[in-house]
Amino acid sequence: MSVEVIKTISPTTDEAILTRNGISPDELNQMPDIATWAFQSWSTTKLVNRQIIIGKALKLLLEKQDELATELTVQMGRPIAYTAKEITTAVKRAEYLLKISDEVLKDTDGEAEKGFKRFIRKIPVGPVLVIFAWNYPYLILVNSLIPALLAGNTVILKPSPQTPTIVEQISKVFSQAGLPHGVIQYFHSGSPTIIESVVRSPKIALVCFTGSVAGGLAVQSAASDRIVNVGLELGGKDPAYVRGDVDIAWAAEEIVDGAIFNSGQSCCSIERVYVDEKIHDEFVAAVQNVLKGYKLGDPLDKETHVGPVISKRSKDAINAHIKDAIDKGATNATPDNETFSNLPQKGNFVVPTLLTNVDHTMAVMKEETFGPVIPVMKVKSDTEAVKLMNDSEFGLTASVWTKDTARGYELCDYIEAGTVFVNRCDYPSPDLAWTGWKNSGKGVTLSRFGFDQFVKLKSYHLKDYPK
Repeated sequence: MSVEVIKTISPTTDEAILTRNGISPDELNQMPDIATWAFQSWSTTKLVNRQIIIGKALKLLLEKQDELATELTVQMGRPIAYTAKEITTAVKRAEYLLKISDEVLKDTDGEAEKGFKRFIRKIPVGPVLVIFAWNYPYLILVNSLIPALLAGNTVILKPSPQTPTIVEQISKVFSQAGLPHGVIQYFHSGSPTIIESVVRSPKIALVCFTGSVAGGLAVQSAASDRIVNVGLELGGKDPAYVRGDVDIAWAAEEIVDGAIFNSGQSCCSIERVYVDEKIHDEFVAAVQNVLKGYKLGDPLDKETHVGPVISKRSKDAINAHIKDAIDKGATNATPDNETFSNLPQKGNFVVPTLLTNVDHTMAVMKEETFGPVIPVMKVKSDTEAVKLMNDSEFGLTASVWTKDTARGYELCDYIEAGTVFVNRCDYPSPDLAWTGWKNSGKGVTLSRFGFDQFVKLKSYHLKDYPK
């Protein structure tokens, strides 16, 4: 049987820039065995020793941030001005999880009673399979990797073929930090059959998947014939509601950043904007003004704000959403911008597009676009805005923009999303639960609750000897 050859295609040039060999059947069969073997010692390693190794690895990652940033830009197209920040943010997120691990993983005492000792202990579940996406690979990875390791689990990593070097770098720094052999393993594959076979392994105790809804359903289906937890972080169609009392120029700047950063390729990007009809025209003009200052182009240019989207397939899907909206009556209100008018000859560049006169008959308001598109719709009231925000199969994040923060807080209670923001967006805070509602997924990462899926509970009930 021939070994799969996986090519990474540059989103900037559409040319192959890396190749990796897929995993052989023999290696695939060995991985869960190795993870199980390594689990025997790692699971009994004291928490303080796990913390020391992870802390050393995080320092090594920071020391390599410029190298890692360039790799990210080349492989997935985010402008070089921003990729190093992903490394520093990932380390800060991991440091928070490290900081709370003593408290989160400690025993929980039962009711005090003379002659008895009762408590609940958190036990690592075993080998964990982590399948993660390319769009924020270091940030996504630490969500699962750090609590999994702290809890005492071993981990098998499967990266996106678009960003294959991430697992290689992670494996290297953790090894340098003293992590024992077999605690972290990884494999490359673009084959659903290969991935499904690992998911089905009876030695895999937990599967963590970040990616598309279709991918998540496939993983869940593969795991459906045995008793195993599957955590899914999937897509979004995240709405923003701009109330009539905001500073319009400020709100426009924030909304554009929340929609366009990373070329809109974030599960929690703003993908729908509802604006009080009283300020709609002024807001659209303000967004146009912001977009005039954006530079679209070569992601290795430090002046670039927006790079390419990840693939031709993605580019075509985004443009199809734009065309569908315009065919159904939307207006392309994108301002003149020299870099928008002179797209590079190669690569998957999509103009950051402002659409007005949109409605919910259009794909751009219902389906995940995952691109640099800002559809803006008028609303008459808070009630109408909330109704439209909730009119979605997704429920990852949502934001309300208002000077009346008390009213914004009230509206949050009625919005169907795992995270609700007031005057902020597109920011998974490490001390809050990151969780999707509806088709945005299931399970939790980050916060103290982000450790729960990596442990199982064991109750101890001890009675003094009666004589």
